[in-house]
Amino acid sequence: MDKQELAEAVAASMWEEDEATRALGMTLDEIAPGRAVISMKILERMTNGHKTCHGGYIFTLADSAFAFACNSHNQRVVAFQCSITYLAPAFEDDVLTATAEEITVQGRSGVYDIHVCNQDGARIAEFRGNSRTIKGTHIELSS
Repeated sequence: MDKQELAEAVAASMWEEDEATRALGMTLDEIAPGRAVISMKILERMTNGHKTCHGGYIFTLADSAFAFACNSHNQRVVAFQCSITYLAPAFEDDVLTATAEEITVQGRSGVYDIHVCNQDGARIAEFRGNSRTIKGTHIELSS
């Protein structure tokens, strides 16, 4: 199995177990080793008192893309630190896309940047995630 096939198999396995991501109506648009693209339509129930998308939903979208990117190598990986900078508001009916890119992996630690854009390509947020590899894999590979 090559690296791309492995990333796809891991993503399929994770998708089946990821209740939160699926429940929010997210779609996994792209997966590759160290990379994931996930989209989500902003619904009325996701807006706050300003009638803009609540930041927690934007964070969750970026965090889901981060999770799929950093787990794409078939090692179990968790977040140990994340930060987000909100650049512009998102609104009901916007479709946000989070693109996660692996910056570096050294030992058990990784750094990932996630860009969140709306359907017009406008940057909504920038997220940086730091990952830590833990024990285990997502799928068993035959020898």
